[in-house]
Amino acid sequence: MKVKPLADRVLVAPAPAEEKVGGIIIPDTAKEKPLHGKVVAVGNGTKDEEMVLKEGDEVLYGKYSGTELEFDGDTYLIMRQSDVLAVVK
Repeated sequence: MKVKPLADRVLVAPAPAEEKVGGIIIPDTAKEKPLHGKVVAVGNGTKDEEMVLKEGDEVLYGKYSGTELEFDGDTYLIMRQSDVLAVVK
């Protein structure tokens, strides 16, 4: 099964959280939520807003952006294109 976002939504695979900082192992409860990831799938956009993101783009997004979902054992975020702050080149 494949996930295809609708309208102006994008599916993002978040980057993994840091496991170690300076030799200290960070427990899961203290890890910062990553604020960047890779676009896995995009919708078609809307009549008012053209889809400018594409699959494979590395993006930055806000701390509380998107809705977390689990699919085939992997965690993804689905969010509106407007929740994406920047594309990393």
